[in-house]
Amino acid sequence: MKKRVKTYTISAVAELYDIHPQTLRLYEREGLLKPSRSIGNTRLYEDGDLERLEIILSLTRDLGVNLAGVEIILNMREKMSSMQREFERFFEYLKTHAGEFSQQVETFNQTDALIPISRYRRVQYTEISTDEEDILQ
Repeated sequence: MKKRVKTYTISAVAELYDIHPQTLRLYEREGLLKPSRSIGNTRLYEDGDLERLEIILSLTRDLGVNLAGVEIILNMREKMSSMQREFERFFEYLKTHAGEFSQQVETFNQTDALIPISRYRRVQYTEISTDEEDILQ
């Protein structure tokens, strides 16, 4: 059986958060909120939309951030969340393949390198004179 998601209409959300329905429509026009729609084209807000709305209201009301700033902050939060998930997947991969990496390091020798390198760097120095006589000549 399909799980039913709890949804709220625009008037219920407006009343719940003490904002005008036009404000919610503005947030949708600006791309800050993306409520789903019913068959009759009624806006339906889910719990995720309400959490996002709470962040928007906190930024605008409490911190005085304008809508352009809110958009930037929300985008950065989404990118950070995406990066966090990517790091977690990467670390999980490292954990599961750590044995393979340590085996490769043990069997790796200098001839396996694609580009052989020397551990010692050769540097040439040339002497530059700063005496006025040398410069004038």
